[in-house]
Amino acid sequence: MNYTQTLEFLFSSLPAYERTGTSGYKPGLERITSFCRHLGNPQRNFFTVHVAGTNGKGSVSHMIAAVLQQAGYRTGLFTSPHLKDFRERIRVDGEMIPKQKVVNFVDKHHDVMVASELSFFEMTAALAFDYFAQSDVEVAVIETGLGGRLDATNLILPIVSIVTNIGLEHTALLGDTLRKIAREKAGIIKKSIPVILGEANPAYNEVFETVAAENRSKLIYAEQAVACTPLGRQGDRQRFRLVRTRDGHEFEVELDMAGLYQYHNVITATAALDFMHEETPLSISRRAYLEGMRDAAANTSLLGRWQKLADAPLTICDTGHNPHGIAYVARQLRESKYEKLYCVVGFVKDKDLAHILPHLPREAHYLFTQAQSERSVPAQELAAKASIYGLSGEAIETVPQAVERARELATEADMIFIGGSTYVVGEAL
Repeated sequence: MNYTQTLEFLFSSLPAYERTGTSGYKPGLERITSFCRHLGNPQRNFFTVHVAGTNGKGSVSHMIAAVLQQAGYRTGLFTSPHLKDFRERIRVDGEMIPKQKVVNFVDKHHDVMVASELSFFEMTAALAFDYFAQSDVEVAVIETGLGGRLDATNLILPIVSIVTNIGLEHTALLGDTLRKIAREKAGIIKKSIPVILGEANPAYNEVFETVAAENRSKLIYAEQAVACTPLGRQGDRQRFRLVRTRDGHEFEVELDMAGLYQYHNVITATAALDFMHEETPLSISRRAYLEGMRDAAANTSLLGRWQKLADAPLTICDTGHNPHGIAYVARQLRESKYEKLYCVVGFVKDKDLAHILPHLPREAHYLFTQAQSERSVPAQELAAKASIYGLSGEAIETVPQAVERARELATEADMIFIGGSTYVVGEAL
């Protein structure tokens, strides 16, 4: 098979949650454990950092990977979903896995993957582990796909586990309360492996404290380990003043990621990196930390996090897609400056629109659209549902047409926002 044929096999032949929703979700570690044993357990050949959470886990993963790269470690990064290219999911020192490596892996293990009935995500995770081992990776940052306890990535034994925060998401699969979802995310906690909780919340703190105690694992609240004060922007970077609680050390850091919500992610990543430097075999200098954070997005090719696509009109895209994430997006939209706001939005069918749409600004003109995914809510249906919450505009069937329509309507003093799902952002990039 060539690369195109390989991707067609992966996306069409193997169950994929991202394509079909809950019917493509295959929880449990039996299949991935067996397949990785077939591969020689490549995930045991390098240190790992395991990152879960409702929102922010992608940004935190990229920050940590960037700093580890800057510290001189050959660093793997496994994230999902991708926006433009499947290979975005698997990187070594910021570079995507070569196409031929994907083809070779599938050619070699095709029959076993089919016989094992692997899901798309299980295959992708195994491919990442195998490629990292082949590439002499020293440490890999591994982002969970969905949940934690039964996620395919949960066969790793990390040097630290990280949970960024808990919000309502995938309630049909993970539970319909914050406590239930927290229990699933806390499932990445391993015996005697410390865990860092990015955002504390009385609604679920006890869950993490209980699971950590059961596993005799140290629980670190990031917000108690690091104090952070936003200092505004300097060019395209945000600036923060951080104070490390353990010794009162104060320092300023720049970050090349926009978005007010990165404040929380900076705290989480900083607490995790400080722990790694102090209590694991890894050594991370102050210079490596500052330079890694400063160029985190650039050095890891992060896309879709309050990303500026154009000026005049200011055009921003963001992949926030659940109530927790959309609330942050809505807050930033309220604080942005523009004469008129145009929003190109589309969602997938399993999202809780009743808890998402009320967050969005009513004064905006909406271009309701749908990505080329069978999971997408049809544009006309989305427009009808949005009208219940006072959101008005027009329905346009494809993302490129919706973006073009927004550009026709907007003046240089206006703002265009593109989001609602990773699929919409991916098609707009």
